[in-house]
Amino acid sequence: MHHIGMATAATLYRSLAYDTVNAFDYVGLVTEVPMVMVARKDFEPADFPAFVQYVKENADGVTMANAGIGAASHLCGMLFQSAIDTQFVTVPYKGTGPAMTDLLGGQVDFMCDQTTNTTQQITGGTIKAYAVTTPERLPLFPDLPTVAENDLPQMEVSIWHGIYAPKGTPAEVTERLSKSLQLALADPGVITAMGDLGTAPPRSRCDPRRAQGQARIRDRALENHHRCRRRLRRLRHPADKAPAGDRRGSLPFQGDTA
Repeated sequence: MHHIGMATAATLYRSLAYDTVNAFDYVGLVTEVPMVMVARKDFEPADFPAFVQYVKENADGVTMANAGIGAASHLCGMLFQSAIDTQFVTVPYKGTGPAMTDLLGGQVDFMCDQTTNTTQQITGGTIKAYAVTTPERLPLFPDLPTVAENDLPQMEVSIWHGIYAPKGTPAEVTERLSKSLQLALADPGVITAMGDLGTAPPRSRCDPRRAQGQARIRDRALENHHRCRRRLRRLRHPADKAPAGDRRGSLPFQGDTA
């Protein structure tokens, strides 16, 4: 099982030992997890419009945490910078855990991460939530506006998670896996557990017994793959113009020494 990294890795790494498009058979989509913009509990802005304005006016002083270069939280941050046409300091961590710890402790100001990583803190009131990156509001957080409601539709993003098998896996095996996945995603307990984390099974699940269904699974995965790569290429342009050593707006290749 892997997520959006199947698409982003091909852009972030200069050299990969595998082909992210052609080295795998696609079993099925598990979920698409929303992202949410969150901040330390005592961050000054009261709502998302005020948050955006505050970041623009204090770009040299605010800090945005992420789980590391190429992580979903990093890419969401780059989209945010691009959407509001403002660069600020990003602080990469080695994983979401350390980033969230420093956000809770007030060492950084805000971050953008998946609801699966932030729901507990949001519901517990230990961090402040401003907006979700989905086209519609989430049932779990009905009072949280979407970024599109605040004139930032280009920031809409979700993190898809899927199951893959090595290329050449017998069709009967991938079909069995796909059928099992669809049964699991239809289970009320699984649906409830996902809902508690702010996500849900895909709205449209393909019939694994039909070749057409398998083609749709692959087409959806490839569509997401290429869309993510196009977005990453666009986000690299501000980095090319940034001064050496400036972390604002940077999106270096993994393995770069600069």
